[in-house]
Amino acid sequence: MTQATEPLLADESIQSEIEKRHDESVGRLQDWVQHPALAAEGRGMDEGCELMMRLARAAGFQKASRIDTDGHPGVFATLDAGAAKTVAIYFMYDVKQADPAEWSSPPFDAAIVERPPFGKVLIGRGAVNQKGPEAAFLAALHAIQGAGKKIPVNLVLVAEGEEEIGSPHFRQVVARPEVNTALKRTIGVFMPSAFQDPDGSVSIFLGAKGVVECELVASGEKWGRGPTKDVHSSNRARLDSPAFRLVQALATLVNADGDPAIDGFGREAKSATAAERVMLDEAAKKIGEETSKSLLGATRWAHDLPWRATLERFMFTPTVNIEGLVAGYTGPGGKTVMPHRAVAKLDLRLVPDMTYDGTIAALKAHLAKRGFGDIEVNPSGGYDPTTTAADAPIIKAMLAVLRRSGIDPVLLPRLAGSYPGYVFTNPPISLAAGHYGLGHGSGAHAPDEYFVIEPSNPRVSSWDGAVASHVAFLYELAKI
Repeated sequence: MTQATEPLLADESIQSEIEKRHDESVGRLQDWVQHPALAAEGRGMDEGCELMMRLARAAGFQKASRIDTDGHPGVFATLDAGAAKTVAIYFMYDVKQADPAEWSSPPFDAAIVERPPFGKVLIGRGAVNQKGPEAAFLAALHAIQGAGKKIPVNLVLVAEGEEEIGSPHFRQVVARPEVNTALKRTIGVFMPSAFQDPDGSVSIFLGAKGVVECELVASGEKWGRGPTKDVHSSNRARLDSPAFRLVQALATLVNADGDPAIDGFGREAKSATAAERVMLDEAAKKIGEETSKSLLGATRWAHDLPWRATLERFMFTPTVNIEGLVAGYTGPGGKTVMPHRAVAKLDLRLVPDMTYDGTIAALKAHLAKRGFGDIEVNPSGGYDPTTTAADAPIIKAMLAVLRRSGIDPVLLPRLAGSYPGYVFTNPPISLAAGHYGLGHGSGAHAPDEYFVIEPSNPRVSSWDGAVASHVAFLYELAKI
């Protein structure tokens, strides 16, 4: 990759407007982070939806409306620029929960601090996932219009407030006739993102894994053994333990190496094609292994695999993960209690051609076959994986902008994380979908989530560069 990272804008007046509006656009992001919408807690959701609509209208969308669902509301907005092409954008306005005790700066203060070795960053829940990239996109619209120009494409914005709980009702938003019709008129959909590593490398993904989020619950009541209320732990001598019941069930979900062992789980998974293996070969050369380990706080890969093999597993292997495990007393000291109920929170990542419904059925059947049919399987959200062709016009536009800016991007088969892109890529809409945007951030779902505002590494885009990357992309989309 060359030294240049700021996208080259044909119109210097827009670049000037981006710079002039720097404080305004960063302040807009700070305000957004300071107003969290937490779907998992049902906190700030109506306010978050209203704020999302206000942000859209302020950025030039003539129409922005609330779409009610059986859960939290979505937002549908349109911007008619009188252009020949129309592009769809996917936003999420909700964020993950955050425990302030784990953060160096309060998660909803949106403080800008020095963070070696990255430079000046904004710390806050949602900074990179996804309010930072989304605010950069909105700032691009403000800059274009502030320079007296027209947005080069018409826009259809679809936003949800439940991404962080598995998007259980997003299909209802997209299924609304006015939303469905508007999306079908577009040339593709993208999610503003910041997939630039601290060394400056940039990745473009051709899809994403699907996900199942669920709880497994073991209880004395359902089992018919053990206590039906918490009791003194001395009773362990004469009562069975629901907590150990859950642990024993969980142990059947993976093999001795920690890989999935659920009957039938992953049997539909496709291995990498010849073209995808070439992508992975190139990616292994372009993406820094040590940079990746550093971002994860890791020193060794699972199975002690080499870097190239790890990348392939990352993209093509379904996973079973325990994200939380709770039973009985978890406060300071001991309590010598025998819990009557134990809960494990799981997420299972899916690859093509696995499905959400098929995975839940496989999990239930696996447990029942092994005598654990009493353990409740309570899905809370999730969706199928997605795939977009490398030659889709929206992907080619991303690559063209980056290469013209002196960046040799890494093209990868899919994102190992998940987003509900299946509602766009699957029938009946069947759009190409992807993620795009310069800038670096990290810590999604973790403490001290951040987005770089002023990088210390000149190869990493600044905040203004991230904004400019969206301007350049919109103009490139107008050409396809």
